[in-house]
Amino acid sequence: MVFTRSSNYYYIYIYNKEMILLIDADSLIFASCYRSKSDVNYEIYPDNFYTNIKDSINKFDEQYMKIVNDLEQLYDIDKVVTFNGSKGNFRKQLTPTYKANRKKQELPPLLHPMHQYVKDNYDSKFCFGMETDDLVARYWKKISDQFGREEVMIVSIDKDYKQFPCLLYNYHYKHKVILDISESEALYNFYEQCIVGDTADNVNYFRGKGKKFAEKYFKDCRTKYQYTKKLYELFIKQYKGKAKLKYIECYNLLKLRT
Repeated sequence: MVFTRSSNYYYIYIYNKEMILLIDADSLIFASCYRSKSDVNYEIYPDNFYTNIKDSINKFDEQYMKIVNDLEQLYDIDKVVTFNGSKGNFRKQLTPTYKANRKKQELPPLLHPMHQYVKDNYDSKFCFGMETDDLVARYWKKISDQFGREEVMIVSIDKDYKQFPCLLYNYHYKHKVILDISESEALYNFYEQCIVGDTADNVNYFRGKGKKFAEKYFKDCRTKYQYTKKLYELFIKQYKGKAKLKYIECYNLLKLRT
């Protein structure tokens, strides 16, 4: 086992070790609906959506297999479980503002057919009432509790998984890194996100406060109790009599269900 350190995380390389992969395919599917810049027709179509599902299928299959093949160079892949297309998000019942910033976003015409393709051909897991990353988190918790956290890896570009002490492979071409997130780092990551928010999901309770503020604000915190106490104090300062309601709302929006 060889480690090299970068920022607060470790790049981890483990050879000939059995591994279960949990692939969150939602982002892969979304990306597969768009033409690549290398596509000869890229400049012709203003929205760059594919219109022939065979093109999207080919792009998805290629990207999916590249991820698995890359990881097979480092691990003995025991099993691959794919997740996508969960529906009925409970978080939208908590507040109408959750992901409200996406309502005007034009969705690729092949998005739903591609979700169905992956469900039919990759035997993917999905659920109703939660998001895909909640379901992935549940599988990760069950497998890591049963076999150990070093036996399972989450594959996703979603930063929300950093709230867990997990192995996380970010396959994005700008990163391509395997993170080994410790218990203390996972704890900090969640409470930092409560302050920083999540622009993609329209969650922001402390506008203008970012990572530097969170790092300084939580500098003396080590336990969950200490983090919770400090965060709640910030909610009281910001929201006065509505602090408890806002704190609970924020926690439920950002905490993945395990």
